[in-house]
Amino acid sequence: MAAPEPLLTVRDLGVTFRTPRGPVRAVDGLSFDVPHGRTLGIVGESGSGKSVTSLAVMGLHTGAEVTGSVALDGRELVGMPDRELSRLRGRRMAMIFQDPLSSLHPYYTVGEQIAEHHRVHFGTRRAAARARAVEALAEVGIPEPKRRVGEYPHQFSGGMRQRVMIAMALVCEPDLLIADEPTTALDVTVQAQILDLLARLQQERRLSVVMITHDLGVVARVAHEVLVMYGGRAAEQAPVDALFAHPAHPYTQGLLDSLPRLDDPDDVPLRAIPGSPPSLLDPAPGCAFAPRCARAAAGSPAERERCAGERPPLGGPEGHTAACHFAAFPAFPAYEGVAP
Repeated sequence: MAAPEPLLTVRDLGVTFRTPRGPVRAVDGLSFDVPHGRTLGIVGESGSGKSVTSLAVMGLHTGAEVTGSVALDGRELVGMPDRELSRLRGRRMAMIFQDPLSSLHPYYTVGEQIAEHHRVHFGTRRAAARARAVEALAEVGIPEPKRRVGEYPHQFSGGMRQRVMIAMALVCEPDLLIADEPTTALDVTVQAQILDLLARLQQERRLSVVMITHDLGVVARVAHEVLVMYGGRAAEQAPVDALFAHPAHPYTQGLLDSLPRLDDPDDVPLRAIPGSPPSLLDPAPGCAFAPRCARAAAGSPAERERCAGERPPLGGPEGHTAACHFAAFPAFPAYEGVAP
């Protein structure tokens, strides 16, 4: 039996910004799929292109040149008229932004903002939309939703404001949810609560989720598949268990090595990837990670020259790919039985 078509298909996505210093290629030839009912974690350092990718999927870039293909359930979004695209945003796909306080309007109650979102897409009357807002707040675990629906954003804590944003994103029951750093600036306990909430809602509604984060702990907790980005490109993609057990790209290995470990002695310093992320104004012709790569530095002169001058293609065994000339794939193929 053929596998079902993915809900979201991204092929050769490019996003370029024109600046006084020249064009900035923030996303360069990115491709990935998000199946129905699955979660894709997109991880990488700041400036790797994660948020730019999410905004391109939502069609929210202004003044940027977006190329390639973004298809939602077979419908092409790149080049779609704004009016038609706005009908899909919120109804078929929704996004949770990093900072809920700046995303919520301070002059309107949270109930008004959620209800308005529902009314725009379904044309419901005010009373019915308000009742739906109360239900949405209850679904995301906000206590006393009938009372709190009339409160303003500043009357909620950071974690509760993030729950409001989740309620607003899901009130129209979209098929695709993009969460851009949804636990930023939250303490560890609240982070865990928000991630558990998203995981529960994803399973109950069979949502397709794109989780954007720089935190590998978040990826390990919620994702089925992981896309590692570096310099606007895909560095590695694999099922979450396979990526953590057998990272094939040196950058992925560096990210994992930088995590603190419980079995490390107290006097062992945190391990960091040396160097800085690449300039997107003047991208290197070869591997973007080569200047920071210990594998390239330890190679022969011919290998170093290849890394610096030849862009590595994304390849590898089925289900696990990496853009590295010397990717360290394990001996067995396809990682049978590893994907969650």
